[in-house]
Amino acid sequence: MGDTIKLGIIICDRYRTCAGGKCLKALRNREGAFERYRGKDVELVGFATCNGCPGGNVEYVPQEMKNNGADVIHLATGMVVGYPPCPRISYFHRFIREKYGMDVVVGTHPIPQKYYTTHQNLGSWDSDKWKDMIAPTLADERTRLAYD
Repeated sequence: MGDTIKLGIIICDRYRTCAGGKCLKALRNREGAFERYRGKDVELVGFATCNGCPGGNVEYVPQEMKNNGADVIHLATGMVVGYPPCPRISYFHRFIREKYGMDVVVGTHPIPQKYYTTHQNLGSWDSDKWKDMIAPTLADERTRLAYD
């Protein structure tokens, strides 16, 4: 398959007790934002929270992940589907790229249908910025239902 892609995941602190089940399922199945790795070897080398608003861990956690060989950081889908969606996600994306020179992907597992429906009704993702951010995790309805 080639060189192993090493990645880290940063989740929203609201979900600090999350065991990562949906992210790990999606990584294993190469679904959602992990679809880009279809046919490639991937190793998860770090999993941490942002440490709560304003995201203090984002300042140094990527370095730990980079020290463990991470090539890319995924900002978890929970940052996109939470109520409200993370207001700092765009900044985190730019900051990690600038400070650590790493690729950053918004999203991990596909957006669950229950979150998709509510955010559609709320208009949370109506802007072009949000449409671009949710694109990697916006699967078809069948897949979204499988992540409910």
